[in-house]
Amino acid sequence: MDLTALLIRLVTGGVGGNIAGALLKGKSLGTMWNTVVGVLGGGLGATALDAVGVMQGAGMVGDIGASAVGGGALLWIVSMFKKKA
Repeated sequence: MDLTALLIRLVTGGVGGNIAGALLKGKSLGTMWNTVVGVLGGGLGATALDAVGVMQGAGMVGDIGASAVGGGALLWIVSMFKKKA
């Protein structure tokens, strides 16, 4: 993975976290935390899918989709724990 792919994963993860926060009103952590959690989820989600071979041949479009979904998914998971704490 090169620097460009990493940056794409992080940026689209942040965007995915903010989109998820906007769509799931009760799950939003605020713009800053939606972005932080989205960046982490985007980087981890796309990297994990790449490691297990799901992303083979998906290219940049696959990175964008996987990291946006990863960012939104991690935001949802973190917000579930926040409610219980």
